[in-house]
Amino acid sequence: MSNELHDRGFAAFLFDMDGTVIDSIAAANRIWARWATRHGLDPAEVLAAIHGVRAVDTIRRFAPPGTDVELEAEQLTQAEIDDVEGVVEVPGARRFLDSLPPDRWAIVTSAPRDLARRRMSAAGVPMPAVLVTAADVQRGKPFPDGFVAAAAALGVPVADCLIWEDSPAGIAAAEASGGSVVVVSATHAEPTLTRHPTIEDYESLVVDVDPDGQLRVRRLS
Repeated sequence: MSNELHDRGFAAFLFDMDGTVIDSIAAANRIWARWATRHGLDPAEVLAAIHGVRAVDTIRRFAPPGTDVELEAEQLTQAEIDDVEGVVEVPGARRFLDSLPPDRWAIVTSAPRDLARRRMSAAGVPMPAVLVTAADVQRGKPFPDGFVAAAAALGVPVADCLIWEDSPAGIAAAEASGGSVVVVSATHAEPTLTRHPTIEDYESLVVDVDPDGQLRVRRLS
């Protein structure tokens, strides 16, 4: 592969948030571990399943029968809003996002809108004009609905978008949407096994706009 990812231009970029442009793992793990312990669950099992999916879907999967799923999700989200200690940008993300035309990128996250704004602010990462969150779709990742909605809001076909993801659920959603995929490995403890191009962070990436107005991302030599 050349220094250009995918060797083609794109109409827009669609980014996941947690693990892709910000690193919120420390905060998320603290809060979810407490939730798991309170319900008599194995924290390690719950933490292995939270990444890339909506809180309400994780709670529905693990909570004991009779749990008020919506209330639990609301309380857990508030705890995450209150605790952003250690939430930081993925290296180079702020510079990279600032270099993009404002109307050519979006965030598609499984987090609720208030939590997304809180974490982006805590990490110092710019807010996009288009932010698709957990409440904006009927089906969360691994379904493609969020990416399809973001592309539509930007006025471009999702097949002409480059999607930046980090989690298995998010990658599956990106693949199902028909867009092209780049995997961000900054927060991964183990090497990422994927058929898609992989970046560790954004430190060595730049974006060019070609004569046709397409966005091309390339690695600096």
